[in-house]
Amino acid sequence: MSGRRILKAMISGQSDPRRLAELGSSRLACTPEALAAALEGRVRDHHRFLMSQHLKTIEQIEATMGEFDARLEAALAPFRDAVERLKDMPGVSDNVAATLIAEIGADMSAFPSAGHLVSWAGLCPRLDESAGRKRSRRLRKGAPWLKPVLVQAASAASKAKNSSFKARYHSLKGRIGPKKALIAVAAAQLRTVYHMLKDGTFYKDLGPDYRKPRNPQRTAQNLANRIRALGFQVEFKEAA
Repeated sequence: MSGRRILKAMISGQSDPRRLAELGSSRLACTPEALAAALEGRVRDHHRFLMSQHLKTIEQIEATMGEFDARLEAALAPFRDAVERLKDMPGVSDNVAATLIAEIGADMSAFPSAGHLVSWAGLCPRLDESAGRKRSRRLRKGAPWLKPVLVQAASAASKAKNSSFKARYHSLKGRIGPKKALIAVAAAQLRTVYHMLKDGTFYKDLGPDYRKPRNPQRTAQNLANRIRALGFQVEFKEAA
């Protein structure tokens, strides 16, 4: 808003840097003196004409986007309850929820299972195997508008505090790499979406500890046996 006020003042003919700097918000990081120093220069008529045209173009695009948003809001009205429930999931914004509804709908009867939906979206590796030899494990081709949005949602969910998706991402990142780990999180999110839409339920996070072993002693014993099989001695000591 500060930038627009300054630009409009410059277009109208104001050239005094100090007067222009007064139009900046008090919340700006720079000082009024620094802003005035940045606004020093020669602005001629053709500069004002070009700035005016650029500003009009930006405002026209914003008005067009507003019309699209209003049209989308009207189209989403029958599905507003589903959109609001999906937004409870980490990483799912209003735009992501709207894209999910637009791409897969709210009726999950078209997909026999969550796995079918994940496969249709292209979030599972294809099976390219010949004579018992795996030639490729690249992702399937899927919905071109849905997959990028899901990966974006997975990226946001992998940073959410106390989230099972964050725990899933970090548990897989070291073994399969960050990109494949994001795909796995996106697939898990889509499976969750499937059950929420199919059953009409609300999102309930499993928590960050859901991937921890339920029996630590058994897990430690199994790991110790594997180390002993490699020819090493293992001793257990309880942590303080």
